[in-house]
Amino acid sequence: MKITEFNKHFPDEHSCRMDMKVKREKEGISCKKCGKRDHYWLSSLYQWKCKGCGFRMTLRSGTVMHDSKLPLRTWYMCMALMSMTKKAMSAHEMRRQLGMKRYEPVWLMMRKIRKAMGQRDERYTLTDMVEMDEAYFTTATPSGTKLKRGKGSQRKQNVMVMAESVPLENIKTGKKSRQCRFFKMKVLQKGDANSVKGIVKDSIDEKTLVFSDKAKSYVDIAEYVEGHVTVLSSKEATKDTLRWVHTAISNAKRTLLGIYHVIRGENLQLYLDEFCYKLNRRYFGERLFDRVAIAVASSRCKQTD
Repeated sequence: MKITEFNKHFPDEHSCRMDMKVKREKEGISCKKCGKRDHYWLSSLYQWKCKGCGFRMTLRSGTVMHDSKLPLRTWYMCMALMSMTKKAMSAHEMRRQLGMKRYEPVWLMMRKIRKAMGQRDERYTLTDMVEMDEAYFTTATPSGTKLKRGKGSQRKQNVMVMAESVPLENIKTGKKSRQCRFFKMKVLQKGDANSVKGIVKDSIDEKTLVFSDKAKSYVDIAEYVEGHVTVLSSKEATKDTLRWVHTAISNAKRTLLGIYHVIRGENLQLYLDEFCYKLNRRYFGERLFDRVAIAVASSRCKQTD
């Protein structure tokens, strides 16, 4: 959505509230007290009232926007700016675009929107044929830390990257290729086999053929999927068998380091969630803003948010 169209569709707080009402009702609203799904709409208060117990819910209740003091239109403008470009936007630039004085509320708002994106993508599992490999992203370390070299360096965060690919064959030439659909990136707290198996179990459908290199931590993957094919790490494997997963790794590193320079390890998963969410919807065009708003409307609030 272009900024001119955003201002046309959402000129004030009321228009944003009514749009959020429609999106939340489409996703379905459950009473936090009794669990019933039938409600009255109190237009003067912008609240729902449960027909069963009379409990009231606000537009933001239960979502990542819960307890936020910022106007809903500020949230909408932030979602629009985050979805207008393929690349990410820093909180400093977002603060400048929104005309806000303080950095912290903007950073927290963007963090919660990224969390909503991640929650939305958690609903889906990869299937058919999946490429899988690990990547190492550079993260910040406290000053004065004595750094290790190589794979165990404190500056390197291990990330599992998965790409759902579909084999294609040109009928005329017989040339085979692969079309990529969806991606997932998950930070590995530990690079052992148990951590890998947990991510595979949660992210990949059991009726899936997985392609990976011959890393020792992948040896038990076949227990959770239909088939597991391993290839020797080489330039040929990168260009053919694991082509899309390495393309995603390269693009993610270039995007994140180009915007944020150095990322704190505890925030890396949220930035990867935003990258994958937008990458998985790369053909949505101007409809991406609407999908982000739906993700926020259907998000789940946690005590740590």
